[in-house]
Amino acid sequence: MIQLKTIEEIRLMRDAAQLVSKTLGMLAKEIKPGVTTKYLDNLAYQFIKDHGAEPAFLGYGGFPNSLCMSPNEQVVHGIPNDTPLRDGDVISVDCGTYLNGFVGDHAYTFEVGEVAPETKKLLQVTKESLYKGIAQCIRGKRIGDISYAVQEHAEKHGYGVVRELVGHGVGRVMHEDPQVPNYGRKGSGKVIKDGLVIAIEPMVNLGTEKVKFHNDGWTVTTLDNKPSAHFEHDVAVVHGKPVLLSTFQYIYDALGIQSNEEEAFHFDF
Repeated sequence: MIQLKTIEEIRLMRDAAQLVSKTLGMLAKEIKPGVTTKYLDNLAYQFIKDHGAEPAFLGYGGFPNSLCMSPNEQVVHGIPNDTPLRDGDVISVDCGTYLNGFVGDHAYTFEVGEVAPETKKLLQVTKESLYKGIAQCIRGKRIGDISYAVQEHAEKHGYGVVRELVGHGVGRVMHEDPQVPNYGRKGSGKVIKDGLVIAIEPMVNLGTEKVKFHNDGWTVTTLDNKPSAHFEHDVAVVHGKPVLLSTFQYIYDALGIQSNEEEAFHFDF
């Protein structure tokens, strides 16, 4: 059952999501060749604790770390380790916080050093598809409208859209109803209402959409071992329109990136 949120609850959720955003912004300057994902995970753990919150991923379903860190062909749920990042890698960093009774959960795929042009384009298109989906979070539309928008944009560039993993509702627990696939039909699925809060998270592959689930119970890779990209925002429907609870702006400030991509989805409530 979908748990619609009050304005007061959405404000608390924004605090949790913004702490994730700040954590990713802190990590942005640390992600470079030679750094290990375990080192980055330790930084995130301490940062989240120092801000009065708990890492929402740590121990969730038995997950051993605070961050899911998924380089290159890993799609999601990668476990931090002692392998140094290399020039030309890309890495999805997925982070969650538990603050004031609510979960924040979002992700960004970072470039490590100089990345191949075809991989840079994959990241750009995947992020564009995220905002295409967010734009469909309008009262009276349906979840399938979000799914279709993501799929249509990614597939017109020839990329594979992962089927087995989806976005989701978020609130007092990490995963709530409804599921939010990154593929689907216009006009299908649950009706979007005020108070809906969801994590939209396109997972898009350079090659095939097919994936492999590994024996560690977490790691998911592309079947053809080509790179994958993953971007995620927490989005609420307020006064009939989508509003971002999370932001990439802390990342952009750290990296010196100029962007107005979020302007349409920020307003006071």
